[in-house]
Amino acid sequence: MTRPAASDAATGLRHRAEAEASALPPLLVQARHLAGSVLMGEHGRRRAGTGDDFWQYRPAQAGDSRRMIDHRRSAMGDVQYVREREWHIAQTVHLWVDTGASMRFASSPKLPQKVDQARLLGLAAAVLMVQGGERVGLTGGGLPPRRGNVQILRLAEALSADEAEDYAPPGHRALIPHARALFISDFLGPFEPVEQALSKAAARGVRGVLLQVLDPAEEAFPFTGRTLFQSIAGGVTHETLKASALQARYLDRLAERRDALERLCRAAGWRFGQHHTGDPAQAALMWLYHALERTAP
Repeated sequence: MTRPAASDAATGLRHRAEAEASALPPLLVQARHLAGSVLMGEHGRRRAGTGDDFWQYRPAQAGDSRRMIDHRRSAMGDVQYVREREWHIAQTVHLWVDTGASMRFASSPKLPQKVDQARLLGLAAAVLMVQGGERVGLTGGGLPPRRGNVQILRLAEALSADEAEDYAPPGHRALIPHARALFISDFLGPFEPVEQALSKAAARGVRGVLLQVLDPAEEAFPFTGRTLFQSIAGGVTHETLKASALQARYLDRLAERRDALERLCRAAGWRFGQHHTGDPAQAALMWLYHALERTAP
């Protein structure tokens, strides 16, 4: 008995779909699954009205399409200008995820590394934003904000690269004025680059969310006896015979850093949140999504 042609076609389609899915970066598959578990509701920025009003002219930059150029304004000089609309600006989100060596830490094989959780949350948030009609890109100008599934794939590829240094500074170049931003890191490195990035963002009217991702051991400091502490990249090493004696000072320093980050966010008009790698990623993503919505102008 011969097999129906419709069944053969269905089987072939399934095999092609499975082959295409297997070619996607695992990070993207996980991020889309996580984003799909978050109940979005109606996206608040997808509406017409006063948001379509003219906002400003700005010089064209990488990532702008030719149809965005205002030829009448550009004809007045040698620089090409883009006519920005308020709604268009409000729909732009810049993303920075710390992929420095310090993020490649997990205190237990049962826990994800901080960097893996940060990448997952950052990309899942980008998926939600793009589904809501927003443009998402990376800070620094290397991947300008765009819409669409191709942009999500580019983001997944870019976020998969590791950086060699222990602490990667936040990117703050090429931020579009009055856009939004999402910074994800453990924020345990030097404080000055973080302060500089948020100050420059605030000066350009960029509001956003800063999410600190920590391993549970970094909160509890459960170390006792002889312990060798070493940074992931090997640049910092400290050995002690009585690790428990360091706990109080460490926890004080950690609390001071958290307070400093919260003050910095308040001054810049940003929101501050925390996530532990032992906690569900879905709850963190839900908080991130709504926090980003509340930063919208």
